[in-house]
Amino acid sequence: MQLQEELAQYGYRQELARQLRFRDLLSYGLVYMVPIAPMAIFGSVYVGSGGMVALAYAVGVVALVFTASSYAQMVRAFPMSGSVYNYAGRGISPPVGFLAGWVILLDYVLVPGLLYLVASVAMHATVPSVPVWLWLLGFVAVNTVVNSVGIRMTALVTRIMLVGELLVLAVFLVVAAGALAAGKGHLSWDAFYNSDTFTWSLVAGAVSIAVLSFLGFDGISMLAEETKGGSRQVGRAMTAVLVVAGVLFIAQTWLAAMLVPDPDALLTGGDPDGTAFYDAAAVAGGGWLATVCAVATAIAWGLPNSMVAQVATSRLLYAMARDRQLPAFLARVSLRRNVPVNATLLTGVVSLTLGLLMATRTDGITLLSSLINFGAMVAFLVLHVSVVVHHLIRGRSRNWWAHLVMPAIGFVILAYVVVNAQIAAQRLGLAWLGLGVLVLAGLYATGRRPALSGLAPTQPARRDVERV
Repeated sequence: MQLQEELAQYGYRQELARQLRFRDLLSYGLVYMVPIAPMAIFGSVYVGSGGMVALAYAVGVVALVFTASSYAQMVRAFPMSGSVYNYAGRGISPPVGFLAGWVILLDYVLVPGLLYLVASVAMHATVPSVPVWLWLLGFVAVNTVVNSVGIRMTALVTRIMLVGELLVLAVFLVVAAGALAAGKGHLSWDAFYNSDTFTWSLVAGAVSIAVLSFLGFDGISMLAEETKGGSRQVGRAMTAVLVVAGVLFIAQTWLAAMLVPDPDALLTGGDPDGTAFYDAAAVAGGGWLATVCAVATAIAWGLPNSMVAQVATSRLLYAMARDRQLPAFLARVSLRRNVPVNATLLTGVVSLTLGLLMATRTDGITLLSSLINFGAMVAFLVLHVSVVVHHLIRGRSRNWWAHLVMPAIGFVILAYVVVNAQIAAQRLGLAWLGLGVLVLAGLYATGRRPALSGLAPTQPARRDVERV
């Protein structure tokens, strides 16, 4: 009842089912982040960091721990779906919230499409007789059906998938450690620091790529209206999943870096086929280990990871639609299953279309990855500002550590990473932001000024969400 009253003060009813526990949030976040995610982009991060791939992931963990702290502060203040869209809109102002939602929308809408595409390309390479488009269709269909059944079904399926991913990772870690002990590879700390290549700008550029592996811990905040334990449980789960995943990322990339068969060739020639990690796995245990890692990565990205990404995207669309900032049909909730059914279906359609379009481009995966990372990091920057404005300036908080120092450090680190990101990502990301400004201007021109329920808006937010 208390959790329902928290929503009521902002003019919303409890429409989604509160069925998730801490362990559900933890498994959701780990599945979204994918414990074996670095396997797919290991070569890109290795090349971008000059071989210091473990350092890039370590810096990423540190940067995002501060971001997780800011999420925890804001989800306690505003315990509802919508993530940065809600936190910036209520912590700073509704127009800023709209633009933050628009930027993070770039992340959430593109992520499922990227995951489906990467998985489909990988599975096609493993089973050439099945075309990429058919793998795409299959992955999207399965995930859309599971997500439409209800959040408990999604949680059950993703938890089972998580166990499989962790088993594959455990096998790799054990076999790789044994191979190094037997004299294979080259024992060194170069993956953490190499004086011949180290520069902070180089590492920051690599972090801008590696951050793709971390995206997902923030998606837990989208489930604030579906958790039994309330906002504090969400904050704890975000921090826990980030730390656990970070340790796993660093461990596997460090071992793989020491097993790369030809480091110089990788640094100079790059990893155009995305097989650098699997080549290292082959050195450790042979072709069987390389195949197991490759297939596991493809399935992880195509099913559980994209499944929870679809959940997060649909909740963002739902949150913006019930505030009349997106079409109202996206705010419809299934009466039987307590899920935003139209938002879920639309996410599936967009993901399939995007995947099919990008599959025709040679740079499709790289383009999507850079855009997703840029959108996420810009949204995180706005989140840190929201903490300071809401708690320190408006609330006159004297908790300087949580409401000033932590968000300030997180902002500075991420800003440095954004500045050193790929030029193409910066340009396309800013173009998307510019389009958002035009859409915002259109809302003002048509009398639909962004407003959030509970903030005494000039135009009431949509409080009675339509149920189907």
